[in-house]
Amino acid sequence: MEIEETNMKNFIAISDIISLLNMASGFLSVIFSINQEFRIAAIFMMIAIMFDSSDGWVARKTNRQDELGFGKNIDSLSDIVSFGVAPATFLYCCINTTPGIFQIIVILVSLLIVACGVLRLTRYNVIAGKIKTQDFIGFPIPGISLIIASYYLSGLFHPYIALILATIVSLIMISNIRYPKFDNIPLIAISCVLIILLMLPIKIALFSINIPAMLLLLFCLYYLIINLIKK
Repeated sequence: MEIEETNMKNFIAISDIISLLNMASGFLSVIFSINQEFRIAAIFMMIAIMFDSSDGWVARKTNRQDELGFGKNIDSLSDIVSFGVAPATFLYCCINTTPGIFQIIVILVSLLIVACGVLRLTRYNVIAGKIKTQDFIGFPIPGISLIIASYYLSGLFHPYIALILATIVSLIMISNIRYPKFDNIPLIAISCVLIILLMLPIKIALFSINIPAMLLLLFCLYYLIINLIKK
């Protein structure tokens, strides 16, 4: 490869721009978490999921040629920001702690999310195309952002439960449990509508429970648990 061939325009495609929008959403979530704007931070994590779900589709529709794996790498690097660093920062910032053993636990769980996310994505890149299955190996990394964000927005958020849930999901991400690729179009469409409803200034609630957020949480937990049981 010649130096002239390393010009960025030779690598980047429309689908990669969508991956960057995924990363940008994750970064904005981090910023809003630091600024204690947790509702907005949670919504940006969900927006990142929507971008992440569409970059592959756009790549296929545009017949993306990616012999060097640029798209795969930019997707994974964007994912670690949006689904590793963003939920970890969110969890750390929204659980107000004083110095002591509990604060150390929060830090360790947040670190676990990032570490397992890096391991999950690295393994995915290494084994892609080398194993005889179309399933995900380990729980898909966007799921932890969706679980944490929807749990917070549901109105039922509790720090201890959030930490336990984050720990369990992180460990399942690096397991070898097979999770089928989610291709239920009607359910995907419903999930997108629910995310859009959460972005609106109105609140659809029953007994102080945010209904769209609760439904998203239940969808994700069902996907997590049903495949765990099948294993």
